Amino acid sequence: QVQLVGSGGGLVQAGGSLRLSCVASGRIPSFNTMGWYRQAPGKQRELVARIRSGGTVTYADSVKGRFTISRDGAKNTVNLQMNSLKPEDTAVYYCNLVDALDYRRDYWGQGTQVTVSS
Repeated sequence: QVQLVGSGGGLVQAGGSLRLSCVASGRIPSFNTMGWYRQAPGKQRELVARIRSGGTVTYADSVKGRFTISRDGAKNTVNLQMNSLKPEDTAVYYCNLVDALDYRRDYWGQGTQVTVSS
């Protein structure tokens, strides 16, 4: 099993910044993708950004140029630097880890609230 613990959410004004972090522990697969998803009230969960263990990065169009995802393999940590935040970024953000060789091994963190006021 893999455990994910996310942190760093909070309340910020539009145009501000926040940094989310997620630490993975347990039986972490060697080849994996870590990322962040978000879910706003009444909406489906959506991808924000993800990064493969080899470094390939994918961003949602809505956050390109504003958010930056990074990972520290030695520390099994993934970070999401969020700049120029907008009210529409308000959501619960979830950390995710997927085994690149077995997609059934799909793990989620507990979620952290990000609220952007206008």
